[in-house]
Amino acid sequence: MKQMLFLGSFPASYFVRHPKWKWFILSTVLVGATMSALDVSIVNVAMPTLENGFQVDLATIEWVAMAYMLTLTIFLPLFGRLADMMGRTKLYNMGFVIFVIGSALCGMASTAGFLIGARIVQAIGAGLLQANSVAIITEAFPENELGRAIGLQGATQAVAMAIGPFLGGILITTIGWRSIFYINVPIGVVGTIAALYILPKSTVHKKEKIDYWGTLSFSTGLAFLILGFNQAGRAGWTSVTIISYFSIAVVLLTAFLIVERKVACPMIDLSLFRQWTFSSGNLMGLFSYYILFAVLFFMPFYFERILKLSPAMAGLYLTAVPVAMAAMAPISGYVADKYGAKIMTTSGMIACACSTLLLSSIDHLANSYILWGALITLGIGMGLFTPPNNSCIMCSVPKNRLGVAGGILNMMRSLGLIFGVALSGLLLMLAQQHYMTNHPLEPGITSLSLYDSAFLYGFRLVMLTLVAISLVTVGLSVSKNRQ
Repeated sequence: MKQMLFLGSFPASYFVRHPKWKWFILSTVLVGATMSALDVSIVNVAMPTLENGFQVDLATIEWVAMAYMLTLTIFLPLFGRLADMMGRTKLYNMGFVIFVIGSALCGMASTAGFLIGARIVQAIGAGLLQANSVAIITEAFPENELGRAIGLQGATQAVAMAIGPFLGGILITTIGWRSIFYINVPIGVVGTIAALYILPKSTVHKKEKIDYWGTLSFSTGLAFLILGFNQAGRAGWTSVTIISYFSIAVVLLTAFLIVERKVACPMIDLSLFRQWTFSSGNLMGLFSYYILFAVLFFMPFYFERILKLSPAMAGLYLTAVPVAMAAMAPISGYVADKYGAKIMTTSGMIACACSTLLLSSIDHLANSYILWGALITLGIGMGLFTPPNNSCIMCSVPKNRLGVAGGILNMMRSLGLIFGVALSGLLLMLAQQHYMTNHPLEPGITSLSLYDSAFLYGFRLVMLTLVAISLVTVGLSVSKNRQ
């Protein structure tokens, strides 16, 4: 068997003939899911260290995270489309190799600029992995087991995101910041070898041309849109720069829609969005991550500024969300396979509405049981919602469009993160300004306590908007035709 495994053709016949081959495929995909999810959260804790180590300002070092997220988001649909044309396994394996190279380059970085460039390489590899992972799972599993498989993938990603900051803190403290990138190298090497021997051969359904104009207009337009949202908090929403970014984005994305209607082989087949399950599922996915990351972004400010907790204690509270997600996701996928997705996606969003409603009621004397309950409920809600929703999206498209569907699914998740932070941040800022304008300083009230009151006012308003978004998502879930 040793000769067969190491000298035989790819994939190895041992795995192809094995009755549990699909589970070997899932395990291999989980390696990539772990690596890409771990890298998102593990890097955030290193930002202050990188800022001091490279002797650059915060605006520069923020691009270590921004370059990764921007590159990943704008290229996901393209990588999915290329996978449909060239073969998913081929591009998935390429993703492992590029991610390992990018991680090694990040670890060797001697300047902030080099590190940012290496993060772009790393993001290209992560994009190839993310765009194809759900598509590979969808092809490997029958529809009545797909929810469980995607649930396990979601649980793995949640655990990786949960342990990322903790693991990153230990590595930075004991070894140094370069270790948080080098840790990806052995994981990626194992994943590459496993992918070669386990994943099925790439299947090309039809020879098609690359839509260069569609790719250029979409990627560039989406990049300007993301930059507009990301930079608006610093530059101001009414600044010439931000208005220019949004204007260019509107022009380019409009041009993209025109191009896609005319070309024979579009980058994104717009007819996919005529399928209500696909379009509503992606919109719901965007809303769900909008809610999740708005909460994850603002809760540390509440814990540290209002409750005066340490960063470690704030992190412990927030860990409840991914842990609850990880516990619930496989269960949700299994139940959805048996009884239908609608009941799980609807229940999940109702749980998110209850969680954000609880958070809208907290103040500077919040009960710890309420905080734990709200955050655990949010994690349960996301765990209930995400696997069956992703399963419905992927099952609603033909097999020769699974790659681009997976790319769009992951892109919508990234956009939910970006919009959730940017728009909620704008709402919080406006609410704070309104409160402080109408509540001037009075005798016995310090400027610090006034600011805290203004923050709580804005925080509650943000949470109430998240309740409303959750209820809108409940309505979309109920309206889905697919059970």
